[in-house]
Formats: sequence, C-alpha cells, structure tokens
Amino acid sequence: MLKKPPYLPGAAAALVPLLALGLTACGTQSGDGSGPGDGSGSVRPDVPVTGVHWTVESVTVDGRKTAAPAGAHVRIDTKGRAMGNFGCNHFNARATVEGDTITLSDAGMTEMGCPEPLQGFEDALKSTLTGKLKAELTDGKLTLTTPDGDAIRLGEQPPAPLVGTTWTVDSLVSGRAATSLPAGTEGKASFVFGKDGSVRGNLGCNQFSAPVTTDGSTLTFGRVTSTRKLCPGPAMELERALLNTMKGKVTYVIDHRSLTVTAPGGTGFAAAAESGAKGAR
Repeated sequence: MLKKPPYLPGAAAALVPLLALGLTACGTQSGDGSGPGDGSGSVRPDVPVTGVHWTVESVTVDGRKTAAPAGAHVRIDTKGRAMGNFGCNHFNARATVEGDTITLSDAGMTEMGCPEPLQGFEDALKSTLTGKLKAELTDGKLTLTTPDGDAIRLGEQPPAPLVGTTWTVDSLVSGRAATSLPAGTEGKASFVFGKDGSVRGNLGCNQFSAPVTTDGSTLTFGRVTSTRKLCPGPAMELERALLNTMKGKVTYVIDHRSLTVTAPGGTGFAAAAESGAKGAR
C-alpha cells in the first residue's frame, strides 16, 4: 500500500533573463503610526496575493479569450519573490504592489521549445503579464487587467496529493534541464496513483499499470504491464522515455500541483495536476 507521501518543495528549473515577477509591496504600513514612507513595520497591499498558488484559468487579448493549459500558474511568496509557469516554460519574477496595482519588471524564464498551441498561449500570457496591472479579487478569483483592457484570470487552488490526482506529463527532464515533449504528444500521457499501491494510466500510446510503493521521497515501481498498440514515432519516443524512468527506485518531488519524477541517472519527467481531477482507486 502507498504510504502518505511527503509534501516537498520542487527544485526550480535553470533560468535565463526575460520576465521576473516577485512582490515588493508598497501601501499601508503598520508600525509607529507615522504612515507610508517611514520605513518602519510591515507593508501590505490592498489585494492579498501573496502565499497563494494562483492557477491561470484564461488570458483575454484584444477581446479573444483563451483557456490556459494545465500547469500554468503564478505563486508569490511573502519575501517578494515569485515563480510560476507560462503553460510551457517556467519563470521566476519580481513585482511592485501599490494599492491594487501590480507593476511587473525585470525578467527570467527557461528557454524550452514549445509546440502549438502552447507557444501561442505562452506568448499571450508573457505579453500580458508585464507593466502596470490592476488587480481585483472576487470570490477567490484574481483578475489582472492591463491599461488596454487585456486580462488574466486566475483561481486559487489547494496543493495536489500524490494519490488520487490525475497527473498529466508536460515535459521531460535531464538533470536541471527540461525539454518539451515529442511533437504531437502533448496531453497524451497521464496517470493516477491509487490507494491500493498501484499506478495506472497512459504512456502516450499504450495503457499501463504497475505496482508502486513510496518511502519518504522515493517511489519504487514494480513490473509495468501495458497494451501493445503501435503508434507513430513521437508517441513511442515518449512512451520509451517514461518506461525508462519507471524502473525500480526513483525520486519524486511535489511542488504544490507539479510532480517531478527522476531516475538515478538524472533523467525523468514532470507532470501537472489536472484541475479538479481525481482518480483514487
């Protein structure tokens, strides 16, 4: 049977300068009562956006609304740093918050090649998540709006447990580097860890199942059984990569709603939790 897994922070992907999103709040201060600008006490924005995992739900540009892919998110900590995912590449960021206005500047993100339609969504999100944005929080939904009226809609979501969550593979990893999936296989591979000590799902081509146990931050896969359907080259390439990872003991890390599984040689894969998807067995 699976033991209750630990919740562990994930290692950030290697970053290159591009967009940064953190939080340095400017607003009402508490302290000696002398008001803003005295440098005492703590600062607090009018819109509470820190310490929350914001899942991107959609981006609206020039009146056209596009639903976000699984895994797109923004998280801002209380120390003025943030990280997230544009839908394909990871980013790390800074921002200045004053009242209900968030001003984004500076930049850093990974440079993984992204297929369509992920690339199109990522470009739209990057171009919108910059400059001065008006923040509005209503019923747990955060809307960031540009001066031109473009908008990002985000929702608050709890951490995903290892067991019972549907995990969709979104990238392959080698060491600290992440690479995109073979063309045409996006969203094809997914799996669920069951309460009965099993894992079941799709490898990108064939259905599979295997016994699995957890011990701390490790998973130990037993013999994988699968169907034997032949698929186009990219699907089989993805399947081979996943099967090569699911051999014996591997390490895993859950970063809120992202799962990374790594074999002893440093290769592996990353997966995102599907919103609201459960599949406990």
